[in-house]
Amino acid sequence: MNTMERITVTLTPEMAQQVRGAVEAGEYASSSEIVREALRDWRHKRALREQALSDLRAKVQEGMDEIEAGRVRDFDAERVIRQGKARIQDLATGPAGSTVSPGGT
Repeated sequence: MNTMERITVTLTPEMAQQVRGAVEAGEYASSSEIVREALRDWRHKRALREQALSDLRAKVQEGMDEIEAGRVRDFDAERVIRQGKARIQDLATGPAGSTVSPGGT
C-alpha cells in the first residue's frame, strides 16, 4: 500500500477558493486530489521541457559537427539576394527564354 505524507501548502485566497469550489462541485473528492493531479501535470510538463532541451542540444551538436567537418560556410546575404533575383528572373522568363505575361499567356 502507498503511504502518504502530509504537508502544508499555502495558497492565495483565490487559489484556495478555486480548490474548494472544485471539491464542492464534485470535480474532485478532496483538495489533496487536486494537488496530486497538479503535481502529475507539473512532472509531465518538466519531462516535456527536458525532452525539448535535449532535442535542442542535439541540434546544436549537429550544427557544431557540421562546422567541424567543414560543411558550413559563412552567411553571405548578397549571395542569397543574387540567387533569389536569378530565380525570380528564371520564373519570369519561363521555359526556353519565353516571356510569361501576368495573365499566364
